[in-house]
Amino acid sequence: MENLPKLSWSDKLLNKIFLRLIPARVSPNHLTIVRFFLTPLVVILLWLEKYAAGMGLFLLAAFTDALDGSLASVRRQVTDWGKIYDPLADKLLVGSVVYVLVAKYIDVYAAWVIIILEAIIIISAWLRRRHNKQLIIQANGWGKTKMLLQVGGIAVLFLAIIFNLESLLHVSRGTFYLAIAFGIISLFSYSFRIYACFNLVYLPVSAAI
Repeated sequence: MENLPKLSWSDKLLNKIFLRLIPARVSPNHLTIVRFFLTPLVVILLWLEKYAAGMGLFLLAAFTDALDGSLASVRRQVTDWGKIYDPLADKLLVGSVVYVLVAKYIDVYAAWVIIILEAIIIISAWLRRRHNKQLIIQANGWGKTKMLLQVGGIAVLFLAIIFNLESLLHVSRGTFYLAIAFGIISLFSYSFRIYACFNLVYLPVSAAI
């Protein structure tokens, strides 16, 4: 039987406030699919420079990430599909907004570093999944912190653009640089866990040979 994640304080808080309002027929994967559909709508609004509406839709899409993860933990509905496509939906959402906004208002190099880091993680997960479908590695604390920093940086950037507050641009820039640092740490930690898992899988086989 698969080891299920322990409930965090955020899972318990979201359960008391929001999760109880979600019908039983709605699964975490449904929320992930909603995020896939919301992402292009967010990008369209940003291209049209409808930043207030884009911010609202982005925050709604980002909130579904918190909801589907907690819903999966609370209702014990963790699936292999969700472990792969939930983080993919996050990366597409954040990467799209970073490509449109961060490159324009913050730093084009920082934008590309963020996008490349996310792409490397996606490709690593795909290669690992192709090599051994039984090995599913979830995001660790570094990755979750990176995601929170990215969402926070984007939210502050939206406020800076909407209200024309240059001081918030500096706050957003610093938040993204911090997110890059956590992203690099997360990538190394992620790679180490993959290596460790492969060793644990192949060691008994090698010993038997």
